[in-house]
Amino acid sequence: MSAPTAPGPAVVDLLGLVAYGELLAFDRMAADARLAPDLKRRAALSEMAAVEIGNYRRLADRLGALGVPPDDAMAPYVAPLQAYHDSTEPRDWLEAVTKAYVGDAITDDFLREIAGALDEPDRQLVLDVLHESRYAEFAAAEMRAAITADPPVANRLSMWARRLVGEALSQAGRVAAADRGGLTALIAQGERADAQTLFRRLTAAHTARMAAAGLNN
Repeated sequence: MSAPTAPGPAVVDLLGLVAYGELLAFDRMAADARLAPDLKRRAALSEMAAVEIGNYRRLADRLGALGVPPDDAMAPYVAPLQAYHDSTEPRDWLEAVTKAYVGDAITDDFLREIAGALDEPDRQLVLDVLHESRYAEFAAAEMRAAITADPPVANRLSMWARRLVGEALSQAGRVAAADRGGLTALIAQGERADAQTLFRRLTAAHTARMAAAGLNN
């Protein structure tokens, strides 16, 4: 019987990146839940955190099934992702939900774009761990309600969202520097070879998302 084929670096690198992102998102959301103005909202964000750790477990199990220690796969991405979250620490509840809405959505858009280059079952696994729309709807509703109650809040949150995007782009550069070639190979496949087109799609989605939440681009 022939030995099983070793997983390609693209699969390991992407699963490692997503796994650490989920683990860090759990830590962040669990902490941000304490900023909630009431128990209902605290429970909602804590629920989101619980989903993140469940997603991490699925990714870690898949890496283990591929014969790769999850710690090894995640290690290259610890510094750049931690730097992003350290530089975008929310000061209050509205900044926390804006970060969940804007930052997570940009990441999800990017992963959705490159997951198509994976084979099954890894393609579906990455798609499965993307954030559920109900969480984005919850965050957007919180922002719209706050803006309705106090319209100048829109300017503050818009500036915060722009900062999040800027930091996310800086993070992407750090991730690229940490990449061992696998992610680069995924992005370069098919029509994803046109990085400018990919960026335009991500930017258009972000602009629409900002408008839907009542924020200025």
